[in-house]
Amino acid sequence: MSKITDFHGPHIEPPLSGHVKLSWYEPTPRAPRIRVISHTCECRETTYELCAAAGQGFVRRTDRAKRTVRETAWTLTATARRMFQQILRGEAR
Repeated sequence: MSKITDFHGPHIEPPLSGHVKLSWYEPTPRAPRIRVISHTCECRETTYELCAAAGQGFVRRTDRAKRTVRETAWTLTATARRMFQQILRGEAR
């Protein structure tokens, strides 16, 4: 049996000066199933997930301290992937 050496997601970089401010919305049940493509490390209070459903993509943000879940607007999956990468690099929040 192979040993799993690292199952944590990446850590996000601190927000850069002048970073893009994303709009975050209450989640709405638009699709019966949502697939998480990638996620940030669970060791942080706030986690981000790149999600796909019904041919579209979006980023979900979970803040465990505030007990809130928000998501970006649903868009093309490629656009959601770029947005998730911007979050990881500190270019967007």
